[in-house]
Amino acid sequence: MTDQPRRRSPHAPNRPGKPYRRPQKDPVRILAFEALRAVDERDAYANLVLPPLLRKARESAEAGSGPRFDSRDAALATELVYGTLRHQGTYDAIIAECVDRPLREVDPPVLDVLSLGAHQLLGTRIPTHAAVSASVELARVVLGDGRAKFVNAVLRKIATHDLDGWLERVAPPYDEDPEEHLGVRHSHPRWVVSALWDALGGGSAGMEELLAADNERPEVTLVARPGRSTPGELLAAVGEQTAEPGRWSPYAVRLTEGGEPGALEAVRDGRAGVQDEGSQLVALALANAPLEGDDRRWLDGCAGPGGKAALLAALADLIGAALLVAEQQPHRARLVAGALAGNPGPYQVIAADGTRPPWRPESFDRVLVDVPCTGLGALRRRPEARWRRRPEDLEGFAPLQRGLLREALAAARIGGVVGYATCSPHPAETRAVVEDVLKGRGGAAVSAEWIDARPLLPGVPELGDGPDIQLWPHRHGTDAMYLALLRRTG
Repeated sequence: MTDQPRRRSPHAPNRPGKPYRRPQKDPVRILAFEALRAVDERDAYANLVLPPLLRKARESAEAGSGPRFDSRDAALATELVYGTLRHQGTYDAIIAECVDRPLREVDPPVLDVLSLGAHQLLGTRIPTHAAVSASVELARVVLGDGRAKFVNAVLRKIATHDLDGWLERVAPPYDEDPEEHLGVRHSHPRWVVSALWDALGGGSAGMEELLAADNERPEVTLVARPGRSTPGELLAAVGEQTAEPGRWSPYAVRLTEGGEPGALEAVRDGRAGVQDEGSQLVALALANAPLEGDDRRWLDGCAGPGGKAALLAALADLIGAALLVAEQQPHRARLVAGALAGNPGPYQVIAADGTRPPWRPESFDRVLVDVPCTGLGALRRRPEARWRRRPEDLEGFAPLQRGLLREALAAARIGGVVGYATCSPHPAETRAVVEDVLKGRGGAAVSAEWIDARPLLPGVPELGDGPDIQLWPHRHGTDAMYLALLRRTG
């Protein structure tokens, strides 16, 4: 399996055919196709594209200006989009066995229809005849009769085997090429498999579990911002049949059967929010790290889009501390300000570059920098990211990550605590960054010592040898968040 994205040809014009009947428009599959086209054509993310498409379909149905579209339709459309994206690499390998040309020569919209069809055949319980006929009808609507015949022929070939049967044919044996075997079987680029293996260590069993977890649908997790709402309030509002307390964070509530967080009053008015439990744990660990002396001034030096900042603001308010929140991009700074709106405690949101800070050195007692990264720790939520990132992206982020950590340490007072966090388990983005900064590689050495972060996550198992921590989807049910805590000593 190649690590390169699909190299697709320009969109060829439709060749009008002479259909015997008008193709049937299926609003669910047309919506899924539109979402996939946006992801491919505009490098959009499905979690940003899909919600407005679903909302528009529901509103049109309610107004009588569009076909019926209920919650079951929305659930199916969501499964088709995310399932297709999560298993794109696997389906590409299978489709490649069923066409008479390289995939890069298949028209991009045709490939999207084929991928949607492959997911229905191999990844859902939709009956074979229904999956094929629905996909061919979609092709007739969006591609025309001529290419619909091609789609029909390819999908009938795919339907001759189930997923396990296809994997036996397209994935090389594990003993011959373990990384490629796992990459094809679990739809990850080879270099990502290699990087995750380095970070995880151990044998193949752990890797299989991790890669499989990357392809599972993540639960929606809420955070009850302390002093403003409680998990009990959220559980009562959601209903105990569809929600449970978080596994590790005392402020977390998991929506076990999906749902719409925006329908909750506490979420609408900012007293609660949507936040992965791993991100909650990062903020909690920084807030609870032992500190001598003043504890009045906190800094989030790289805050967009604002989830951790909102939790930090609530935690700071509990002890009377003030929070300064910085985000370089003005539009993202506005998002952060919106996330913090209504927080009663003292805080300020500014648009500022954390590598060229406007604040004075040694001004803060606690500092967090959740640095930009490849996002390999959140592949459950953004499955398309695995195909967009390249190994060279690590070099692109490296100077920024080290610069942000170096300035975060400079911003902390002597004895102050700094948290370095990233949503990536890649060793080049985690411990290597911290060690380089502490040893002065690429800049002046900084006097700081490690703080063992593990005791600050009570009850969370399998945190490794420390002193830093790495969370994992398959072990903790969270994004693969990394956290290093440091105390400035000079």
